[in-house]
Amino acid sequence: MISIDRLDSEIIGRLVVHARPGIAELAGALGVARNTVQSRIRRLEESGVLAGLRPLVDLESVGVAVQAFVALELDQRRLLRVVEGLTEIPQVLEINTQAGREDLLVRVGAVTHRDLQGAVARIIEIEGVRSTMTTMIVSTPLPLRTQPLLDHLTAQAGFGRSTPAPD
Repeated sequence: MISIDRLDSEIIGRLVVHARPGIAELAGALGVARNTVQSRIRRLEESGVLAGLRPLVDLESVGVAVQAFVALELDQRRLLRVVEGLTEIPQVLEINTQAGREDLLVRVGAVTHRDLQGAVARIIEIEGVRSTMTTMIVSTPLPLRTQPLLDHLTAQAGFGRSTPAPD
């Protein structure tokens, strides 16, 4: 585990909002040297804190109007085979293991309800899937976010080694 401070948190937050800023632009906005920003980003990447810079795709704008969570109850001895099978279904966006009655929580995106039904039918055919329960996503008032948590964790950590925090 890596220790991060407020400067790291600010860099991450700015990259989340705009994934491709110039180093000079970031440094200027944060009031620190370009070398500081470059070394911080390199350290955050090498430690795995930043696991790549990906574009945020608005699925609805490309015609994926239906999303759902599909909870799967499994024969747990078949977990790896089920995950392999799920990755072969293009509508599967995300797979999470969970504790509780169901073993996996799968986020699925589809163009239509019929497309969703087809994806769920493919899921239930995977060897090791015992049952599914589908919950439709109506809207996402708060998409996945990390910045408030990082700000909370680093609130008392200072702003770099010798640079005071900007006002």
